Amino acid sequence: MPDLVSALMNLPLTKTVTQTSSTTDSLEHILKVVSTDIELLESKILSDVKTDIPLLNNVADHILSSGGKRLRPALVLLGAEMFDGVDERVMQAAQVIEYLHTATLLHDDVVDGAETRRAKQAVCKVWGNEASVLSGDYLLSMAFHRLTKLRNLEVLELMSETTTKMARGELLQLTRSFEAANEEEYLEIIINKTACLFATAIKIGALLAGASGESANKLYDYGMALGISFQIVDDVLDYADENKTGKPVGGDLQERKITLPLSHLLAQANVVDRKRLDSILSLQEIAKPQIEEVIKLMRRYGSINYALEFSKKHSTAAKRSIENFAETELTKSLSDIADFVVSRQL
Repeated sequence: MPDLVSALMNLPLTKTVTQTSSTTDSLEHILKVVSTDIELLESKILSDVKTDIPLLNNVADHILSSGGKRLRPALVLLGAEMFDGVDERVMQAAQVIEYLHTATLLHDDVVDGAETRRAKQAVCKVWGNEASVLSGDYLLSMAFHRLTKLRNLEVLELMSETTTKMARGELLQLTRSFEAANEEEYLEIIINKTACLFATAIKIGALLAGASGESANKLYDYGMALGISFQIVDDVLDYADENKTGKPVGGDLQERKITLPLSHLLAQANVVDRKRLDSILSLQEIAKPQIEEVIKLMRRYGSINYALEFSKKHSTAAKRSIENFAETELTKSLSDIADFVVSRQL
């Protein structure tokens, strides 16, 4: 992992963050090439989670019907369409990815004490922490139950490795101090907790559709760079308009999470501003006026733009990973997704 982090750190920064023509497209429009498959996936997911336990049905309906982007399972479908296409096994793999992702959201909201998720009350706030954790456990169990039905050892090993990395990323985030964190540590966290699932999703789709190891690995590289870009922007959006994101402004700051904008600000601030930052971060509860003060400092020191440039370079790296594939609607969709993750909600 340190070798991968070092290689990613050495990617050149772009000079400016510019919007491309594709950034005006919605994700739904970008994914039109697999829209029929996504519609089928939606119906399968919503019917598959129905049980004889009313509480679980309510939780599943609340979070699975709340407007998630379905980007990760869409990558499974796109990876498959690059080769022999989507079949029942690929569709099951896409379900696995969505169940796993949703399980992590249910667990994360408990760890973070989150109030909202996707512009709705978080499950833990509606039904309690116990329901959120146990529902997440159920979805995780469903994911691996479906995974075993694929009868593909390579896919099973890849998914097992990925879930371990995701747990490692969350533990790293929980235990490492934001005050001493540098960009290399930040990258290690987001590679594990976020990017590896993007990479695994598209690689699994490709493998199940007959891709060679070399081609599947190129798509894995694409997914890894895409996931890094996605998480960096997600961290930037913590300081954006709540009406756009559906999340309270400064949530990560209140939880003292390691994010790139904060890490950059702590490294660049002069003695006076660093002292003020330390005093804010030492507060038991960081209120709205203090959050606004930190955001002003981030703008003054260019921390937001720096993070966006960092995201852009990984978006560019993602597109480079697929440049040897024939130009088709599918590769255009992948390229447009890489542009979209940088520009979303900005």
